[in-house]
Amino acid sequence: MVDGISNRQRRSIRLPHYDYGDAGAYFITLSVNNRACIFGDVVDGAMVLNDTGRIVVSEWIRTPTIRSQVALDEYVVMPNHFHALEAIESSRRGVLHTPSEKFHSPSQTLGAVVRGFKSATTKWINEMRGTPRAAVWQRNYYDHVLRNDEELQRVREYIVNNPAQWALDRENPEKGVCHTPLVYSY
Repeated sequence: MVDGISNRQRRSIRLPHYDYGDAGAYFITLSVNNRACIFGDVVDGAMVLNDTGRIVVSEWIRTPTIRSQVALDEYVVMPNHFHALEAIESSRRGVLHTPSEKFHSPSQTLGAVVRGFKSATTKWINEMRGTPRAAVWQRNYYDHVLRNDEELQRVREYIVNNPAQWALDRENPEKGVCHTPLVYSY
């Protein structure tokens, strides 16, 4: 249950009838649990990563080695969220085995990429901080299926300019906007 709404009643933010395993370009945003600023600071319009922020970057750039169908584009780690453009280049599904490669994930969808990334970063961040099983990320994520080159270019610019816009960002706690953390019960 989330804020008094059961999972069955919650409105999906996914594009109806769209196969998120199909080839396509996607813009994703992941937010830190309780929107805590744990990845570093924006200084003079540039993001300065701390150790947890560097874990996010290293795991993100590892993604195509784990999921060969994924190509990375622009991304930015912000103090309390992460934006990225990625492309799923083919709709190959199933377990991939080759003699020279290790096991690859059986699921090749956008959701599987995000889950794997969130899981890996959570594991390493919690290990570094000595906080086993602590939530790092909010439960869900935002995604947008990019439909044309103009949209792709706008999102690229948004990502690249995000640190310079931090003072105006609604995710910036110094802006005076209070974010009430979502309370989840299972």
